[in-house]
Amino acid sequence: MQNRIPRLLTILAALVFADASAQDERLTLDWIFSEEGKTAMSVPRRAWLDSGVVVLYDTRVPKAKRTLETYDPENRRRRALVDAEKVIEGMTALLEPDDPIEELGWPDAFDSSGNWAVYAKSDDIFLLNLRNSKIVPVAMTNATETSPRFSPDGQWLAFVRDNDIYAWNIEDQEEKRLTTDGTDTLLNGTVSWVYWEELLNRSDRGYTWSPDSSSIAFLQTDDSGVGEMHFVDFEPNLPKVIKQRHPKPGEANPRVRAGVVRLDDARRTWIDLGSYPYEYLARVEWLPDSQRLAVQTLNRPQTVLDIFIADTGSGNARHLMRETNEGWVNVHDDLYFLKDGEHFIWQSERDGYAHLYMFDMNGELSHQITRGDWAVKSSGGAPGMDQAVSFIDEEAGVIYFTALEKATTERHLYRIGLDGNGMERLTQAEGAHSVYFDQSGAYFLNASSALNRPPSLAVHSRNGNQVSTITPGANDIPQRFELQPWELFSISARDGFEMPAMMLKPRFFDPQTRYPVVTYVYGGPSAPTVTNTWQGGSRGYYHQLLADSGVIVFYVDNRSAAGKSKIDANTIVNQLYGPVELNDLMDGIAWLKEQPFIDVDRVGIWGWSGGGTMTLQSMTSSKEFAAGAAVAPVTDWHYYDTVYTERYMKRPQDNEEGYESTSHAKRAADLHGRLLLVHGTYDDNVHPQNSWAFSDELIGAGITFDMMIYPMRKHGISDDAAQLHVYKSMYEFWQRNLALGD
Repeated sequence: MQNRIPRLLTILAALVFADASAQDERLTLDWIFSEEGKTAMSVPRRAWLDSGVVVLYDTRVPKAKRTLETYDPENRRRRALVDAEKVIEGMTALLEPDDPIEELGWPDAFDSSGNWAVYAKSDDIFLLNLRNSKIVPVAMTNATETSPRFSPDGQWLAFVRDNDIYAWNIEDQEEKRLTTDGTDTLLNGTVSWVYWEELLNRSDRGYTWSPDSSSIAFLQTDDSGVGEMHFVDFEPNLPKVIKQRHPKPGEANPRVRAGVVRLDDARRTWIDLGSYPYEYLARVEWLPDSQRLAVQTLNRPQTVLDIFIADTGSGNARHLMRETNEGWVNVHDDLYFLKDGEHFIWQSERDGYAHLYMFDMNGELSHQITRGDWAVKSSGGAPGMDQAVSFIDEEAGVIYFTALEKATTERHLYRIGLDGNGMERLTQAEGAHSVYFDQSGAYFLNASSALNRPPSLAVHSRNGNQVSTITPGANDIPQRFELQPWELFSISARDGFEMPAMMLKPRFFDPQTRYPVVTYVYGGPSAPTVTNTWQGGSRGYYHQLLADSGVIVFYVDNRSAAGKSKIDANTIVNQLYGPVELNDLMDGIAWLKEQPFIDVDRVGIWGWSGGGTMTLQSMTSSKEFAAGAAVAPVTDWHYYDTVYTERYMKRPQDNEEGYESTSHAKRAADLHGRLLLVHGTYDDNVHPQNSWAFSDELIGAGITFDMMIYPMRKHGISDDAAQLHVYKSMYEFWQRNLALGD
């Protein structure tokens, strides 16, 4: 027995040491940008089939083992849908890529029956037979083919080649050309950059099939009058120049009209909106009868939205209704024509909050469905769509929608009678819920999370009860790295407005110690950063890494960003990223610096895109920050695009004072604190000219600064190596300028 005691003590010591080692594991930038770090908290990509089965693609699985799966909510059975190894072999043989294909990937679309999936890769298009895992080439040419979409009956696949629309018969494997006049500047069925970015939720929704699969409605865009931007590569020896059509504020926009092309004979009909002028053709959608289209247009200031009903046979249109707002009208996808043929549902902010309304087919208001000092909010269910309505059960007279009724920091699912009575909340767990109903409305997928609850994916019945869990939250990651909890609260602005805020404190926080702070901002209209959702991904983990280094991370949303009402959002008209946003942020910072545990001389600020803009605004209009990092900032609204800029600022010729007062480049000489300026040279969203202009002013003023330039990277600087480099550069910047420890 005595001989066993030393051995036992050795084993116990080893166990204690192993446990201490596990507890000592800390986040690193390398882990954050590793494959595990990027996918550990993800939930599967998902799509409902008409059969009521869900298709899944789980990125938590190692790349080589990822495949398409099905999940049946009736029997809760999950199984592989295809042989991924066989499919990748077929893709490789077809595409002959320079680098190995590491994973199957998520398709561009599924046909409704679940027989086919379509992929657009390497500028080509091919089908995946989901029954036997075989690849079928569709469009394999030297031209670029994009935007594949199945017809509702599953017999055809449409796509765009060289700015013309084609249809491919799946059974006969023959293609049919439907338009013939596409050129570099005349686009059929695909959209210009500014429509893609600012009006269509970054999706190429340039055409749509009729419900009966007989015709395609499409947008035709004339880009010839739009100015060009140029991006200079660093390769080859004489670098190539990339051109892009990009309309600048006050200058020419693309000209867009709507047409319909028949599948059988390729006959085209153009929609005639008569004497109604418009600048933007924002939406085109079919009515259930496949004979009529609903067309939405906007004037240039985006203060007037008109809806027309067009006959697709003649092209004649009648005006249905008009939506106006003194600031701007927000474009969305909540327009639904009911099966009774006599009513439609429309989302409006006419009472200051986003709500649902019922109208008759003469455009007359029947009644308001939802009401209150809160807003309906997009569910995040359908990719590329901005829809608060999740499902309409016309037989039961009930509509399901997502909203910010509980709090602006949370999103929940509700149902209410079409008559506006009997509203109830169906999701109970705190946080944000992204809801996606099946076609019958029997079930919905719920991707949800909260600040203290990692993302999960579950199936619920229509009454909100959870049926099963597809992917539970990965609770091992918070435990493994001892992630610190976020605190959610509010701060009163100078006029009493309650601004949502949150804070992350360091491990072993001591209220008697004074800590440095990094403030993260965005600040754009109705674009909150303070949300009761899991703070993962590169930014969330990065902030945990800062907390590990003894930094307090602080967020506060200005009133126009918080998303509560159109009333609050409209306060920034003609002065985007101007005094309203700045005053609210300064009130938040004043509260922050009053806290006894804050080192008021070591407060930093950073943001990306609009957050970079807010960073420069704060550092040139106040002396509150010791240092700041601005990634891809807008420095003067003359340099941005028409649709986004003029929505809030109107044209430069109509608001000269506003453009002048919000030009951060012109205030560069007033910079206070050390600046890190970051930009990609192929940023086609916030063009590099923004950072060039600001840095040129700093040089003229004799102000030194730090700069990181990422060759031929776009707005997201999104490849793994560059992302890691951005965050590493910022981390070292904070170490130098906020005097952080190692």
